[in-house]
Amino acid sequence: GLVVDGRTLEHVLHDSLQNIFLELTEKCRAVVCCQATPLQKSVLVKLVRNRLKAMTLAVGDGANDVSMIQVADTGVGILGQEGMQAVMASDFAISQFRHLRKLLLVHGHWCYTRLTNMVLYFFYKNVAYVNLLFWYQFFCGFSGTSMTDYWILILFNLLFTSVPPIIYGVLDQDVSAEILMQLPQLYMMSR
Repeated sequence: GLVVDGRTLEHVLHDSLQNIFLELTEKCRAVVCCQATPLQKSVLVKLVRNRLKAMTLAVGDGANDVSMIQVADTGVGILGQEGMQAVMASDFAISQFRHLRKLLLVHGHWCYTRLTNMVLYFFYKNVAYVNLLFWYQFFCGFSGTSMTDYWILILFNLLFTSVPPIIYGVLDQDVSAEILMQLPQLYMMSR
């Protein structure tokens, strides 16, 4: 692990030392920055995201973390004694830091699998409808006549675009929460 304080970050974030610092951080399993200014936090997250091409997650609990949360790919705000600024600027909000593990491992896994399955579902739905229209044109001599009334098209999109995603989003859990918490490597496998 590597622990860096604000004074050291001030020197490390200069252009001449950034590459060396990034090489060092890639060899570490964990990097902790403490006593950093809000500007240093946001510059560090931006540096890691742009230079290492990594997906970044920023966790903060106060107004001094807002810029870091906004720069990161995903921001998590912790509702704390410092106020609501971090929560209002974040993508996700949790009440305590201990809930971060469940947010990432359980809800992150479920969200990822639901989104990938929904993308496949929407491709299937649109291909089915367009394929139907395509083959109908052969039977009507490419006259451009409409195969269905407009209300049927609206009903088709309403039923197949709103109802299945809601049901799937509420009911689908491919693996239980207990198993996901016990086996964190399942998160990487789902990706």
